[in-house]
Amino acid sequence: MSISSKLAKKQQQTIQKRAQNTDSYGFFNLLTSPELLSTVENLLPEHRERLYPPTETLSMFMAQSLNEDRSCQKAVNDAVINRVCGGLPVASTATGAYCKARQRLPLKMVSSLARHTGQLMGTQLPTQWLWQGRRLRIIDGTSMIMPDTVANQEKYPQQQSQGAGLGFPICRVVGIFCFSSGAVIDAAIGEFQGKGSGEQSLLRQMHSTFEAGDIILGDALYGSYFLLAYLISNGIEGLFEQMGARKRTTDFRKGKRQGIKDHLVELTKPKVKPEWMTVEDYHNAPDSLMIRELKAGGKVLITTLLSPKAATKSALKSLYKRRWEIEVNFRFIKTTMGMEKLSCKTPEMVEKEIWVYFLAYNLIRLLMAQSALLSDRLPQQISFKHTIQVWLAWNHQGAMEANADIQVLFVLIAQRRVGNRPGRIEPRALKYRGKMYPKLMQQRAIAREEVRKNGHTKRLK
Repeated sequence: MSISSKLAKKQQQTIQKRAQNTDSYGFFNLLTSPELLSTVENLLPEHRERLYPPTETLSMFMAQSLNEDRSCQKAVNDAVINRVCGGLPVASTATGAYCKARQRLPLKMVSSLARHTGQLMGTQLPTQWLWQGRRLRIIDGTSMIMPDTVANQEKYPQQQSQGAGLGFPICRVVGIFCFSSGAVIDAAIGEFQGKGSGEQSLLRQMHSTFEAGDIILGDALYGSYFLLAYLISNGIEGLFEQMGARKRTTDFRKGKRQGIKDHLVELTKPKVKPEWMTVEDYHNAPDSLMIRELKAGGKVLITTLLSPKAATKSALKSLYKRRWEIEVNFRFIKTTMGMEKLSCKTPEMVEKEIWVYFLAYNLIRLLMAQSALLSDRLPQQISFKHTIQVWLAWNHQGAMEANADIQVLFVLIAQRRVGNRPGRIEPRALKYRGKMYPKLMQQRAIAREEVRKNGHTKRLK
């Protein structure tokens, strides 16, 4: 027997032993727990028996987000074939009924389930996944484009620098992720530009998601005075990179020195009230804040963790490096799962599609968390794409319906381990040049007329 075969067998035996002797299956069973089932039942709309009831429609919608072919036709074809294999009558492969069923799905049902699964994982974390016994939450924003329809342009207008008919509607999403499990706990969706569309504005919609004792990680965009004041007043800790304007005025010779380039400084409340803030909230905000400022890893960091003994400089440096995890999580959702370019043609369906992606992502994260528990690893050491591939193959073969040993699924997921590559740097450039066609620099209808009159343009050299 080869060395790799011996390791795989040993790993399988370890997982089987842990599954029998621990209660870690409770993590996976969250999906079928009475609490989650009752949540699904409470969110179901009133409906009559149709070809695509709400639960089946949601399952098909999620399956679309995990497949390379994300067309409605593919989803309907799969459903029809599954019906035939299950001994049910042959149904039509037309997509109209399924598309209408997706429109009937309540947005609240999909978003609540996505938040609920994320929060369930976030509250069931093993001790070894915590940072000094505390939960970590990472925040960041991203953007995505959608089909260029009139409805989408009205709700999520394209960037102003682009000409009419040349750009795509674009929206901004700010997410709160659980650092340990990687799950999406909450998210807010808004326009990409304009009043109230910034990441700070969207984050304020989700302040209630944080709980006392949490530690929040964010980049330089989030270290504002009023967010720090909110965190401190609610018993929440924060660690951010210093904002650019403040970074230029940082002077470690001032304040209370706590070490080399590590001191406590007092921030004073801005004299001008922000437009988004009420007069009452502005007056109730503290006149000053005491925060810790330190330089580590070439960055100036600010934090509400004031004690250098409880939170050493090296520990905070290592912790902030892990903020990159949220960038990786967004890459999984946008690139691996395909959410970077949405497919729905109305704003209502666009928002629903985003939440379906988040729900599917959380369920994959749930499988990874269970596999990590049984294989004595961290979820970050499990490959996300490998988990999707194994899960799709598992479902395609009907393993769940055949009551196959679920432990085998976790063994297969745990076999692909992500390497630890600290300080990895990749150029933000594409090697693949694509096809040598000119860019579309006018409205498509006008371009069609040009082709009719003058023929197709020549390819670029």
